[in-house]
Amino acid sequence: MSTRDTPPTGRIDLSDESVHWDLGSSRSYAQYLQLEALLGAQQPASFEHDEMLFIIVHQTSELWLRLFLHELSAVLGYVQRDDLGPTFKLLRRIGIIQAQMLSVWDVLSTMTPADYSAFRNALGRSSGFQSAQYRQLEFMLGNKNADMIRVHQRDEQVHATLQRALRAPSLYDEVLRLLSRRGYGIPDEVLERDFSEPYVSNKAVAGAWLGVYHNSAHDFELYQLAEQLIDLDHHFQLWRFHHVKTVERIIGNKAGTGGTSGVSYLLKALELRFFPELWQVRSAL
Repeated sequence: MSTRDTPPTGRIDLSDESVHWDLGSSRSYAQYLQLEALLGAQQPASFEHDEMLFIIVHQTSELWLRLFLHELSAVLGYVQRDDLGPTFKLLRRIGIIQAQMLSVWDVLSTMTPADYSAFRNALGRSSGFQSAQYRQLEFMLGNKNADMIRVHQRDEQVHATLQRALRAPSLYDEVLRLLSRRGYGIPDEVLERDFSEPYVSNKAVAGAWLGVYHNSAHDFELYQLAEQLIDLDHHFQLWRFHHVKTVERIIGNKAGTGGTSGVSYLLKALELRFFPELWQVRSAL
C-alpha cells in the first residue's frame, strides 16, 4: 500500500485552510450567539443530577416556541396580504419545528419518578402552565380563554402581550377572511365577531371548505393551505398526547406544581381542534 492509500490518522491537516485565527474586531461565534448568557442560564435549585436535564428540556422547548411564534407571525402577515406562496414554506418549517418539540418528550421520559421526586419540591409553584409563549401560541392558533392570563398578572408586559393576542384574530380567523375574499361564502357573524372568544364551528364554513376540496384543481392554493393547516393541528395534538403520557409516566396522577390536577387537566385538551371544519369536511368528501 502506498502512502497515498494510507487511511488518514491523527489530526486534520489545516495547512491548506484559510482559518481566521485572529478574529480582529469581528464578533466571535460565542458573542454572536450570546453563549455566555445562554449557557449560564442553567441554574439548578438542588444538587440532584437530573434537574439539569429537566431545565434544559424546558429551556429548549421555550426556544422552539420562540421560533414557532416568529414563523407563525409571518404566516399571519402573508395570509392577511393574500400571499400564500411564502406561507406554504413557513408552514412546512413550522411542521419541522413541531417535530423537534415532539422529540423533546423522548428525552424527558428518560427521567424516572424517583429522579423527578428528588428535586420536585425545588420547583415551588413554577409550572409549564405558566409559559407565556405557549399561551400566546395557543391564542394565535385560536384556543382563546381569558382566564389563562390571570397567572401572568404580576408581569405587566407579558400580561399586555397576552391581552393583545387574546383580542386579535387568530390564524384561522384570518384564513376565513381570505376564503371570503376569494369568493367563498363566509357569514358576517364569523368574519366580524368577538375574537377574544373561542371559535365555534359553523355549517356555512364547513360548506365553503367542502367547495375548496371539490374544486381543488381550480383552487389548489386554498386546498394546499387547508392540508397544511390540518398538518399543524395534527402535530399539535400529537404534542399534547406525548405531553400527557410523559407526565403520567413520571408523576402518575399527582397534582401539577402549578396547581392543576396534572394528567386529568392535560387530558381535557386532547380533543381541542384549532380548525374544526377542516376535520368535519373529511366525512363529507
